Amino acid sequence: MKAEVLTFLVLLATVARPQQTPTATVQAAPNARVVPPPPNYAYPLGRTYTYAVEWHLVPAGTATVKMEAAGAEHRVVAFGASSGVVNLLYPVNDRFEAKFDPRTFCSTEIFKHSEEGFHKRETRIRFENVARKSILDEKNLKTGETKHVENDVPGCVTDVMTGFYYLASLPLQPGAEHRFLLSDGGKTALVAATVEGREVIKSPAGTFSTIRVAAEAASGSLVGKGKIWVWFTDDANHTPVQMRAKLTWGSLLFHLIKIEH
Repeated sequence: MKAEVLTFLVLLATVARPQQTPTATVQAAPNARVVPPPPNYAYPLGRTYTYAVEWHLVPAGTATVKMEAAGAEHRVVAFGASSGVVNLLYPVNDRFEAKFDPRTFCSTEIFKHSEEGFHKRETRIRFENVARKSILDEKNLKTGETKHVENDVPGCVTDVMTGFYYLASLPLQPGAEHRFLLSDGGKTALVAATVEGREVIKSPAGTFSTIRVAAEAASGSLVGKGKIWVWFTDDANHTPVQMRAKLTWGSLLFHLIKIEH
């Protein structure tokens, strides 16, 4: 098992670890941007999604995701933990928090506490959207080693967790493509999300009519390294009831177990 297992257990499905050196600003296509939500958009505040995670049909762990109010901002909180055989091979325990401006969907801050095998670290990333900078500070909790990295960002970006909620806010019509900018403190990625079609999905939480969306990097170092599919309920809520991530080293599947309010 690789360190990316942790990433996927908390739904970080398409972004690699931040790079060690600064990188240039991504020159995005004209239609690639984070679009503010409609004025009457209702965020799923207080709603918790719990998923069972499979790695090649083997139970791998659980992941929970929720959104809550945090003053003038909103906060996405995710937990991931390995179980069973995967836990014996590569134990994982992770907490992820992301803050964003609900008026614009622009990410403002990320905090990650990661425990992966023998590795243990904490990472904080701030997005200075006016200055067009991401500022990363990371500490290795085993050795005490620290890292500080600054990268250019092209204004408003979303992040790997908020990005799922951002997709859910969009009009998901079959055949449509949405392009947006995403950052995890390293090089900004241009993500292309295509609405592929409708499908009925059965999960432990029930049977749902869904709309299937495929997302992958369209520029940068992540091109060709992975793809993720998300099945959102085909209603106004656009609840993510199933996710599948396909990478060069394997595939992960997320089944919705329950929704708590």
